[in-house]
Amino acid sequence: MEFFETLHTARALRRYKPDPISDDDIRTMLEAAHAGPSGSNRQARHWILVRDPAQKQRLADLNRRFVSKYLEYNRPRLDAVDHYKGDQRSRFLDAVEHQMNHMHEVPLLIIACTDMERDASAAAIDGLKPGSAFGAGVQAATEVWGSVQNLLLAARALGIGAVPTTLAFGDRDAAREVLGLPPHILPMVMIPMGHPTGRHGKINRRPLDEVLHYDRYEDRREDQSGA
Repeated sequence: MEFFETLHTARALRRYKPDPISDDDIRTMLEAAHAGPSGSNRQARHWILVRDPAQKQRLADLNRRFVSKYLEYNRPRLDAVDHYKGDQRSRFLDAVEHQMNHMHEVPLLIIACTDMERDASAAAIDGLKPGSAFGAGVQAATEVWGSVQNLLLAARALGIGAVPTTLAFGDRDAAREVLGLPPHILPMVMIPMGHPTGRHGKINRRPLDEVLHYDRYEDRREDQSGA
């Protein structure tokens, strides 16, 4: 598949067939993720593959705690986002709810983690306190999300559906207990994956010119609201 077609059609898919993902495809996706960017080349990330039914159920239960709150808040606010509202947003929330209800049935869950201890020397150089909220944010930006994007693009190239979510880790202590993580390993994002029941397609985004700035940020909120 041509690279830019892959990039522009790797939309979030949340409904999957029960068929397992092959070990070869899993390895291919993780090799792509492992090649992702790493701040200061620290390579402070870890990946946990979850296929055990009991373990998937535990993570699904954690996910439900926070997704249910997310849905409760967003269902009455279908027009809160100008570019994505009404029936379109309602369908999105339906897909989120479907995945919440079927998370324990997903063929594969991949957990992306970061090693805060491995980052300690770089954090000290940068004047950051290892393990701080800001330090964790830096880790997410420099260690995790670029690699997760590689994972998602590899999944798209293989015809596999995937979507990243952080809501399962609203209670990180509970997630650590479920995953057997030591204190210095921080769970950052969970990626449910499977062969999709639907199709990949063009990603819906705001026009680039609405978010593109030159040299300095320009506040265009009044122009975009039509005022």
